[in-house]
Amino acid sequence: MARRVHSVTVHQAKTHLSRLLRSVEAGDEVVILRGRIPIARLVLPEGRVAERRLGGAKGLVRMAPDFDAPLDDFADYR
Repeated sequence: MARRVHSVTVHQAKTHLSRLLRSVEAGDEVVILRGRIPIARLVLPEGRVAERRLGGAKGLVRMAPDFDAPLDDFADYR
C-alpha cells in the first residue's frame, strides 16, 4: 500500500490532531510545518503495521472488457 504524505501547519495539527492520528494509523505520514519549514513528522512507530483499509485501491485497478475472452494460444485445448 502506498503511503500518502500530508503537510499541515502547527495550527491545523493542534485543531485536527485526532483526525491526523487516524490517518497515521491507516499508514499515512503527516509533516507538520511552521510556516514553510518542516518541524515534525508523525509516523507509526517501528514494527507497527498500518491497519488495512477496504477499498484502498479503488479506482487504481481496471479490468479490460475482454478479460474473460478465450485466448487464441489455447484454441487447441477447446
